[in-house]
Order: sequence, then C-alpha cells, then structure tokens
Amino acid sequence: MKNKLLATFLLALLVVSGLFVLHFLPPMSVGGKPLRKVDLLSDIRVDKVLPADSDTLPLPPPVKPAFVDTCKDGMVCIEDYADSTGHGMAHFYEALAGRQTLGRPVRIAYFGDSFIEADILTGDLRKMLQKRFGGSGVGYVPVTTRIAGFRRSVRQSFGGWGSHSITDSVRFDRSLQDLSNHYFIPSPGAFVELKGDTSSVSSCYFVASDSICIAVSVNGAEPQRFRVAGQEGLRKLSVNGRIGTVRWTVERFDSIPVFYAVTMDPSEGIILDNFSTRGSSGQQLGGIPAPLLRQYASLRTYDLIVLQYGLNVASGGLTNYAYYKDAMTRVVNYLKQAFPQASVLIVGVGDRESKDENGNLRTMPEVKSLIRYQQLLAAETKVAFWNMYDAMGGEGSMVRMVESKPAMANYDYTHINFHGGKHLAGILFETLMYGMEQYEKRKAYEAE
Repeated sequence: MKNKLLATFLLALLVVSGLFVLHFLPPMSVGGKPLRKVDLLSDIRVDKVLPADSDTLPLPPPVKPAFVDTCKDGMVCIEDYADSTGHGMAHFYEALAGRQTLGRPVRIAYFGDSFIEADILTGDLRKMLQKRFGGSGVGYVPVTTRIAGFRRSVRQSFGGWGSHSITDSVRFDRSLQDLSNHYFIPSPGAFVELKGDTSSVSSCYFVASDSICIAVSVNGAEPQRFRVAGQEGLRKLSVNGRIGTVRWTVERFDSIPVFYAVTMDPSEGIILDNFSTRGSSGQQLGGIPAPLLRQYASLRTYDLIVLQYGLNVASGGLTNYAYYKDAMTRVVNYLKQAFPQASVLIVGVGDRESKDENGNLRTMPEVKSLIRYQQLLAAETKVAFWNMYDAMGGEGSMVRMVESKPAMANYDYTHINFHGGKHLAGILFETLMYGMEQYEKRKAYEAE
C-alpha cells in the first residue's frame, strides 16, 4: 500500500497557508451581510485594548445618603416643617452657636395664655437656658400687672398708670397694642420698679410724639434724668450697669405718651420674654399694628418665637378646628413677615381633663382633635411643632400631675402650677438641646 503521509502533510500545509492568506484579504460581504474575518490565531492572539468611551468619562461621586434625624427613646422631639424660606428651628440653633459674636443676647418671645401666666414654665426654662448659654435677668415686663404678687421671677411695683388690656370690654385702642396686648398711659410721676436677678441692661419702651422727661434710678441711687425729644414710632431708652433694682419714673410730658414695658436684660447670652394673656386664643396677635411689629423687630430682635395656645379654644363637642387653623395661619404668616429671620415653634395644647358619662376624669377628646389641627397649622406655614400633650405623658397626664406629690397641677385639671412648670420646662429644655445637637451633627455630616 502506497504511503500517503507526505501528501496528507502537504495538503494540510497548503490549506493552512491558504487560510493565513485569507486573513489579509479586505472585508467582504455576500448579499449585504459581512463575512467573518479568517483568523487562525484569534484564540492565542493578545489584542491591543483600546479605551472605551465609558472608561474615559468622569463619573459623578456616589450619592451621599441624606442625614436622618433621630429621636431618643422616650423623648417627644420637635417636628420641623421648614422649607427653603426658613422659620424652622435652624436660625435659633445658629444664633445659639454664634451667640458670642452676635453682639446682643439671643432672644426668645414666648407667647401663650394662662398656662404660662406669672412666668410659670417660662421662668424655669429661662433659668435653664441662661445656665447653659449665659445671660441673666427676666426680660420684658409690661408696666403694670394684676399678678404682681404671684410672679416669682421678678418683684414689681408701680403707680400712676392707666392700664389697658385687650381683654378689656371697652376703651381698648387696638392701634396702640404692643406685643403683650397692652398699653399704659402715665400721669405725671407715674413709676414702675423691678427687682430681680442682677442684669446688665434695663430698657424702657414707649411712644412719645412730643418731648418727655424720664428719670431712672438703679439700685436706689440718685436718678438719672433724660429729656427726650418727641418722635414718631417706638422708642427705647436704656441704662447699663450691674442692675439688681431699677425704677423708671415719667416726670413730665408735653402731650400724652404711651408706655409698654421695662426690661431687665443681659448684654449677651440668652433672654426669654414671657407674653401671657389670660383667655387668649392667639388670634389677637394679628391685631398688633404692622409698623409697631417691625419696630420691635428692629429694637428687640427675636431669634425664636414660640406660640403656645389652645386652652381657650378646645370646646366640648367640637372636633373640627379648621376655622381656628385658618385664623392662626394668618397670624403665623403675619409674624413671619414682621420677623423674617426668626424661628417659629408652635407648642400644642397640653392635656386637659373632663368627666365622662360615668363621672370619671379623662382627657377631653376635643384636645386631641385640636392638636392635630395645630400640627397641620405648623406644616402648612412651614414652621416647627412640639406636641406638649405627648411630652406630658398623653392620656390622663393632667390627672397624674394633680395627684403627684407635690402636686404639679391645679384641681381645675387644666392649669399647671410652679412645680409642674419646672417639670415641663425641663422636658422642653432637653428637647431643644437635643434638637440643637442633631442640627449640629447634620451640618457636620453635610460638610464632609
């Protein structure tokens, strides 16, 4: 048999050589379809890797997850509904953080009804804030009051004044009302004296379109006399020093002036002004003249405005408080416009008890409904909200406060006393401090 091994080898060599030659042919197609290029070494060839377009495009950094606020177990935290226009808690926290370069005290205006009358709750909250951030004094005090002997944070005496309050049934001129919903008309020699914790500044707020002579005595010393020329709009006259007692006297005037308040303030740190009005729903704040509000914003700038109302709104059998929410929406927006940089905090109504059909005390169902509307008010006006009812302990908490030893609330099961005020002030203080801590953590996280 003839050996064909050589012929087979030559045929294979010829085929391989032909395939190598085909590799160098230009691209071809049959019927419009490209033929695959012949490449015997494709499995072992090391191809030159060209960069793809996607490899050269700069990629954006990974999306950083948003900072999520937390709340301690057992704490009822502030809910902040602020948008880009501000008025949430951010400005207040910024003011506290930068208080040493602010050039004035950080100021809080705390508005409310009889729940905070006589500086209950607010007096203890002021002390806690001043212990933490510095400051002294009691702040803004209306010229006269019906509860001079009841308020513990300042001793006040006065004489020679015609007092006018928004709660008066007649002869109240709303065009003259101040932040405290009062105004006062002096007779010659009218005076007001405050004695309290040592402060650095005492001021007198008034309106006098004609010249007036005012004397001020600090710590019983010889009075300083100021002859002040007439001028339209809100005026502020101040004295400085180490002030434990201050007495302001209106000695003479050419035309009848209007007075509002005297103050005992720090020069730095923090101060809280109590603006309580018995029987108020908060709607009366919308009646303060806009020019006067703007003048207060200039002369006594506030960093936080607190609105705590509701005791005089909750009514048996009524669960729809849309009318109240709408009315207070106008008030909140009015205050936001007058104090464009201030944070605004709405504090929900506290617990209030009524008797059920069996004579047992229980939380008024209407209170719970009102709180939801107050929360909606905060959300719609883009401010902050704190649920004091939940912070007190919720259902039946007022009964527990009345029955505690010592008692923290009165037997009307509506109003707290000084013990209860200190208790709630402590809760609110811790809530504010935790809110500030979270705010600072968020800022640091977002700056990374």
